[in-house]
Amino acid sequence: MPDKRKHRGKHPRDDALFGEARQQAALREATRDLSWLLSRGYNDTSALALVGNRYALRERQRKAVLRCAAPDEAAHTRESRRLEVGALRGEALALDGFNCVITLEAALSGGLVLVGRDGCLRDLSSIHGTYRAVSETPRAIELLGEHLAALEPRETHWLLDRPVSNSGRLKVLLAEIAERRGWRWNIELDDNPDRRLAGGEAIVASSDAWVLDSCRRWSNLLAHVVQSSVQHAWCLDLWEAKR
Repeated sequence: MPDKRKHRGKHPRDDALFGEARQQAALREATRDLSWLLSRGYNDTSALALVGNRYALRERQRKAVLRCAAPDEAAHTRESRRLEVGALRGEALALDGFNCVITLEAALSGGLVLVGRDGCLRDLSSIHGTYRAVSETPRAIELLGEHLAALEPRETHWLLDRPVSNSGRLKVLLAEIAERRGWRWNIELDDNPDRRLAGGEAIVASSDAWVLDSCRRWSNLLAHVVQSSVQHAWCLDLWEAKR
């Protein structure tokens, strides 16, 4: 069935699954437990099953916990490579295009945005190889562009997954907005952008765990944009609030 959504908003059951204080406390405990198991070498699948069963989590809640958890070594490594957004000035920046746009679409439309152990923002949207622009897409792009213009990176490279359906249309929209606003962006379709992001010299803007574990330097651009400019966003912290 084609995706006909006009917004990247909340799932119909998100209020029931994530809205109550009791549930949020259980999800934070589950995130801590999963991080502990992963730190000791447990497989993702078996560890998530163990934690999910212990806390009687639904599938969508388990997905949230998995996205927010991180083993100790990965958390420490990510933190050591993280740069403040002010460090972007004069540097080359590479953006994980779909990751950045979709997360901002969710934040702008009131969808659930998770804050993980590494401080990164992650949504629960799943495009399954097909991307469809929504009402918030142009604003998400413009919001990123406005912050990038203020942060003044020397170069801005957008990398989009070529295999994802409609990636070419998103590239065209990015180029149109950039031309209208006078932003000098390099926008590319790539068969494996994650490897480009992980192996390049540019500072990376992404919340993809594998990219963060593999890249040389990264900046938490999405968190900066949402915290500064999307005050109505539903951000659920599944790590810090437990302390």
